[in-house]
Amino acid sequence: MSIHDTSLQSRNTFSLPAHAAEIVSVHNVEQLVSAWESSKEKQLPFLLLGEGSNVLFLDDFAGLVVLNRIKGIELTENADEWLLHVGAGENWHELVCYALEHNIPGLENLALIPGCVGSAPIQNIGAYGIELQSICNYVDVLDLQTEKRVRLSDQECQFGYRESIFKHSYKNGYAIVAVGLKLTKQWQPKLTYGDLTRLDPKTVTPQEIFDSVCSMRRSKLPDPTVTGNAGSFYKNPTVSALVAEKISSHYPSMPSYPQANGQIKLAAGWLVEQSGLKGFSIGGAAVHEKQALVLINKDHASSGDVRALAKYVRDAVAEKFGIWLEPEVRFIAAEGEVNAVEALS
Repeated sequence: MSIHDTSLQSRNTFSLPAHAAEIVSVHNVEQLVSAWESSKEKQLPFLLLGEGSNVLFLDDFAGLVVLNRIKGIELTENADEWLLHVGAGENWHELVCYALEHNIPGLENLALIPGCVGSAPIQNIGAYGIELQSICNYVDVLDLQTEKRVRLSDQECQFGYRESIFKHSYKNGYAIVAVGLKLTKQWQPKLTYGDLTRLDPKTVTPQEIFDSVCSMRRSKLPDPTVTGNAGSFYKNPTVSALVAEKISSHYPSMPSYPQANGQIKLAAGWLVEQSGLKGFSIGGAAVHEKQALVLINKDHASSGDVRALAKYVRDAVAEKFGIWLEPEVRFIAAEGEVNAVEALS
């Protein structure tokens, strides 16, 4: 369904002023294929968009923006697991609520993550000790050129930290149309982060974890419906144990998280904060005063303001700690996605 209003401002959570040449909303695979064919006929760039929660539009988009609104939740189960087959256009947080309402635990740590279900595998979303890869069963992908549907297993998705095959081989010309989740009936609470560590693992309920996660996120992270933002702007960097030890010798209270491969994951927000950048602004864009990992549209920011601020923060952290932060947010230019690191270099 073609949309008359081509403004993207309400369709990206940064609430940045940008326009597309054309916007179409699709509710099934047939409409999605039709939109793809239309873009090819008109020789327009093609961009599939969920809720715009993890994108930074650098310019007006010179092509067709397709809003994925393919819905539907199918629930089945076996002796050991609940199995969810979810349309890519479903809202992620509403899916978490759906699971709890049906007495299905396992998603509660991922509450209040903005965006659509179809975007979750691309970034391998994660929060408070859980990543999507631990509960993903499969991802259904549509080859837009052949109209063939491919089901990728969790292993085939090549998940990593904010990483997946959908950023590489299954990127241009492919669309995620559904995600399959598997949630074990032998539920074990994950209580390793923040206020969750105060909960009793013997008595805690999924609802209590959900409530605690929502409370933490609301206290630290700005509501994008009030203050434009795209959540965590940078990935948490992973460094060698030697580098981590060198930094911690100067900052004994530095948060650090040992990884299975011997490396150490650091908190990007902490690095930004220690660089003295909380509240720092360029134009209408600013570093959030409560959570330095979040860049916000404080006062009618332009894309240029956010980009300049993102570069300034990245350069400042590199100068102080010798660590180059990598954006988690996807950068969209006039013709399509561009390399975020290169855009800030």
